[in-house]
Amino acid sequence: MVELEVTGTTVTVHVLGAHRLLALRDEVSFDLSAVTGVAAAEIDRRPPWVRAPGTFFPGVIAAGTFRGKGRKEFWDTGFDGRGVRIELAGTDFTRLVVDVEDPNDVLRMLRTAAAA
Repeated sequence: MVELEVTGTTVTVHVLGAHRLLALRDEVSFDLSAVTGVAAAEIDRRPPWVRAPGTFFPGVIAAGTFRGKGRKEFWDTGFDGRGVRIELAGTDFTRLVVDVEDPNDVLRMLRTAAAA
């Protein structure tokens, strides 16, 4: 699970607890202007095939950096319906799929911050 923090125009995704070890990352930061879309993550969505580095057990957890054709994504999800999908352009990552405490609250926060 992660916590999202918006400070000015910077969004920081803080990876929590043991997931830092599984994802091999403490945080991901990007500019709010790089966000091209936010939505609830589909439970059946899967990361790209190449895990570099990270952890993946199908249907259980995806945590870390995953690469595919022209894509670099950060995932930290347990596929339990609490995930949000953040589409990005012009940053190191092209997509983030992360579990949060309250997906509706995070979606509202990101949409409000992007509109401001």
